Amino acid sequence: MKTPPSDRSDTRGRIVEAARYLFWEKGYAATGLSELFARAQANSGSFYHFFESKDALLRTVLDTYAELLAPHVVRPAFDASRDPIARVFVLLDGYRQRLIDTGCRYGCPIGRLALEIDPENTPAHGLIARNFSAWRDAVEGCFRAAGLRDAAELAAFTLTVMEGGVMQSRAYRSIEPFDACVRQLRAHLAAAAKVPPIRGPRRKGRRAVKRTIHNTRRTR
Repeated sequence: MKTPPSDRSDTRGRIVEAARYLFWEKGYAATGLSELFARAQANSGSFYHFFESKDALLRTVLDTYAELLAPHVVRPAFDASRDPIARVFVLLDGYRQRLIDTGCRYGCPIGRLALEIDPENTPAHGLIARNFSAWRDAVEGCFRAAGLRDAAELAAFTLTVMEGGVMQSRAYRSIEPFDACVRQLRAHLAAAAKVPPIRGPRRKGRRAVKRTIHNTRRTR
């Protein structure tokens, strides 16, 4: 008897979800297929029906992260505020909360895979870059809406702040490195907001950015 389509879809979803968890918790190389099958409640026949290899599953996992970024990470943060600069700090605060909730054991799954996956695996690194680009694009849009210059470079810097802060807090088992990185980002944006604009009408927007940066500062 053939497996119903819904059951096949559920099996594939369980495999992908199990891989997402294990690649994040243990790392890609340390995750064995037998462990993956056990967590997904699937067998090798089911696995190879959907994926030709573990690397093919990795690419699917990376595709899934890209699809989930907007609805599960970016949109909830942006829904919390209408101010573009405040939105960036709400987004960063989400990572801070994950660190606190896990005793500073949280690690960004994309950052972890970026460091672990063989540099020669260009398809996987292309998907990792796609995830980073989507995150940067969302932040860049906020900076452009706030009237800041060099929005693309500021977004790249903000990604570095997030990834570096998470990595250091994980290493030290302390939230302070993450908080220190975010404080420096606030200071950097405040300085950027003071840069004289090329056109006069943008000056008011820059003052508003500066006020927002100070008003959104958290009390630790």
